[in-house]
Amino acid sequence: MEAVGAQNTQHQWASAFSWVSNGWLQKCLELSSHFYHSSSVLALAQAAAMPLLEETTLPQEHPPTVPVVIIGNGPSGICLSYLLSGYKPYLDTATVHPNPILYRKLQETKHLPITEQDLEYLSEGLEGRSRNPVAVLFDTLLHPNADFGYEFPPVLQWRRDKQQHIPHLVLGRATPGGAWHAMEGSMLTISLGIWMELPGVNYRDLTNGKRRDVTSDRATPEEISSYYRNYVKLKGLQKNFVDNTYVTSVQKLCRGHEGEGLENGHTDQGDGGVGDGGNEGFEGNGVECLNNGGGGALWEVRGYQQVQNDTHVPFSLFAENVVLATGASDSPVRLGVEGEDLPFVFHSISDLGLAISRRKLDMNSDPVLIVGAGLSAADAVLCACNSNIRVLHVFRKSVDDPDLIFKQLPKTLYPEYHKVYNMMCSQTYTNMATSSASNRPQAVSIASSVCAKMCPKPQLAAGTIAGNECVSLFPDYTSFPEHCVVSFQSDMKCLLQGNNSLKAFKISMALVLIGTNPNLFFLKGQGQYLGQDPTKPVSCKQNPIDIHPYTFECTKEPGLFAMGPLVGDNFVRFLKGGALGIASCLLKRLKKGKLISNGGNNFI
Repeated sequence: MEAVGAQNTQHQWASAFSWVSNGWLQKCLELSSHFYHSSSVLALAQAAAMPLLEETTLPQEHPPTVPVVIIGNGPSGICLSYLLSGYKPYLDTATVHPNPILYRKLQETKHLPITEQDLEYLSEGLEGRSRNPVAVLFDTLLHPNADFGYEFPPVLQWRRDKQQHIPHLVLGRATPGGAWHAMEGSMLTISLGIWMELPGVNYRDLTNGKRRDVTSDRATPEEISSYYRNYVKLKGLQKNFVDNTYVTSVQKLCRGHEGEGLENGHTDQGDGGVGDGGNEGFEGNGVECLNNGGGGALWEVRGYQQVQNDTHVPFSLFAENVVLATGASDSPVRLGVEGEDLPFVFHSISDLGLAISRRKLDMNSDPVLIVGAGLSAADAVLCACNSNIRVLHVFRKSVDDPDLIFKQLPKTLYPEYHKVYNMMCSQTYTNMATSSASNRPQAVSIASSVCAKMCPKPQLAAGTIAGNECVSLFPDYTSFPEHCVVSFQSDMKCLLQGNNSLKAFKISMALVLIGTNPNLFFLKGQGQYLGQDPTKPVSCKQNPIDIHPYTFECTKEPGLFAMGPLVGDNFVRFLKGGALGIASCLLKRLKKGKLISNGGNNFI
């Protein structure tokens, strides 16, 4: 009778809110039909009416509760969704891992899925290009001895156990694939295409085995984004994903005794409102934290979904566990110099591509200033030079700096980046000046005659690299190693400093490509307290989120997990280890009855 009543209640509320066309109600009702009893369905439908409320208004009744909410639908979120959907990795007994010690350990418990084994024991002694031991473990299981140039098959086979499915939602700003949809489609990835694949679906199978040249094993962002979209469909994960969703607040569910709620992770008393929740809730500092009946505090996730006509539909839901899988491309690093907010200064390579496609730049334009010595800056150089657009390339490091990324890339696989590096070394401003003084070539004026005296322009030396005649040089490129930008001026000039001198140049646009940082604005204090050094902002390279090495749970917030670039794993090849660690942790808690989907108050 209770099940029938729940179905009737669900039908009534669905009819009452049939005007909600954003799909969010349908998503929640799909979950409720499997996991909620009648009272929870009632609360669920009331939560679906939230579009009538302001985003900052708390609902008077509890919104729907799910065991796991994943913020971010890139490869991190997709891979975790796969593992939470009942797909379990077992040792493939028909294969042999080339590491005899690891293989012996795997043989000891070959009847158990990897998610139920001791990840610390399996990871012990392994070495790889990630600081996270589980990431190294999962990588060597999927790509044995990849760092030695081998392409051995995975030693895992995947089986699905629907009884081990953990209900979850994956919230993303676009379709599954994350930031890959926004990248320039014609460029090639740094990682090999097979390293970009996710468990259970061969990358080459979905890309029809396309071959290009010596770099054929690298992929374009367009191919990768298509692969991730198709992966979600092939594995039947669509029901877990909510697209075009923007999270604006994640907070541990605490309410003041006077009924005052938290907003954007802050209390009226500052940042002291987040605490541990017990079975009966807890009281302290004037706040009370709700719990899920399973021993842990709940999280409230708020935001909005963008639907037709750019309408923003607010939502609110509760989660026992929240996973941060937002990546690192949200917030570009800024120079912090005068004029950086001027309209001709940009921080994304896509702006260069847009200007070229709209024919705002051509071979007659003033040069483009590109700031940075990483791969994004190199991509911008290639993009501009391929369109015959003049380039001034400014970076702080010496061309001999051993930390330059180009020195870590094999020439055979990355010829285009080594071409940029050769230009950075040979076509420098200082080399040009020396060459001009001894044997000045025919001048090519870059600036207009009006500002020629005020804005001296580098005159590019012609020729090829000695001893390497096959490497061509772009004639309209000049590098400025060990230089920095002092300011940008409203008259389209930039001021550079280097070698104890200032240089002014007139430019058509500037691209500042010196890295990106995660944007965790929806967390208390921008999430800074979660970093390994809580006195500094979270940074993927310098200050990643501090996690338990085998569960990826934040050391400072139980029930909050982080993965991917947020914990230092910037390559898809290694971020999959975060999915393994988190799924293993949650599945073990499910088995022990510590998840609300297994005996909690809000689920059958």
